Amino acid sequence: MPLFRFRFWSWYTFSGFYLSLRFAVVLLVAILLIGIVGFYVLEDYTLVEAFYMTIITISTVGFTEVKPLGANGQIFASILIILNTGTFAYILAAFSFYVIQGELFKQIHLRFMEKTIDEMQGHVILCGYGRYGKEIATHFHNHHVPFVLVDREEKVIEEIQQSAEKLKYVQGDATDEDILLKAGILRASALISALPEDTENVFTVLTARQLSPVLNIISRAQQKKSVAKISLAGANHVVMPEQIGSFYMATLVDKPESIEFFTQISRDSGDIGFEEMSYDHMPASCLDKSIQELAIRKATGANIIGFRQPDGSFMVNPPPGTRLVRGSSFIVLGSADQLVKLKNYLATYSV
Repeated sequence: MPLFRFRFWSWYTFSGFYLSLRFAVVLLVAILLIGIVGFYVLEDYTLVEAFYMTIITISTVGFTEVKPLGANGQIFASILIILNTGTFAYILAAFSFYVIQGELFKQIHLRFMEKTIDEMQGHVILCGYGRYGKEIATHFHNHHVPFVLVDREEKVIEEIQQSAEKLKYVQGDATDEDILLKAGILRASALISALPEDTENVFTVLTARQLSPVLNIISRAQQKKSVAKISLAGANHVVMPEQIGSFYMATLVDKPESIEFFTQISRDSGDIGFEEMSYDHMPASCLDKSIQELAIRKATGANIIGFRQPDGSFMVNPPPGTRLVRGSSFIVLGSADQLVKLKNYLATYSV
């Protein structure tokens, strides 16, 4: 029994390595050309007659020859039949392997996936579909954020393929330039490196920054000493999930209600949320306007609770005279309906 298994596995590996559907097509075309040229030269057939004779010879349908074959033609036809027997066996084996093992449908699926990713613009590339990657992917899916997953593990890719969300993905090493290019990094708006090892995150960030100097890159860090290295590699933001979790648990002791409030905001229920009004993404009519002039609370019910100043510092509850200038942004808090009203209001805002 073990010997049988060994032989079966050896045959399976041999088949997967040597059987090529493309080579099978090349063989078929080659034998057609050999047959046409042979009958054309040896029997003085026309090209149409030579093509017809080749077809009925390799297909073994048994139709009558166009013209009686001479000795040379009979020998050539015999050799052609023998060659065709081996060629047909290889074509059948290759086609059967690709269909039975799912390789044919897998290639069709991958081509469709590549075409879909090539058409994406302004999406997020998520590197790593582990514990944190899954949470990020779920959040993006629930909030309709377009994204592409990158992971090299075969088991992870199978899990992604079986996901009900029909996630878009690229299988490969995120530190490889070609893989990031396949994921559309030149058209992406952001990249998140959520790989388990800090060294992998460093190289991923470094590769991504070299490919796209303006890309917004966010990376996970496992150890505090890695934060500076990842930042130096080109990350805009470095997050330590364990540190955030520790802060969250500690704050629950003395400020439980505050934490519950922010937990409610961060949930995927969509009842309460934040919106960032960045200078670079605002309509021209809203630029250099003060909070009082924008009158957001009066028009939508949402509240501006924070102001990011051009130097990167934050101001909580900015005064009405605070203006949206280059390099700054407002942080707005509101219900789902209020945030929808906000987007519509800003799109139609006029002085």
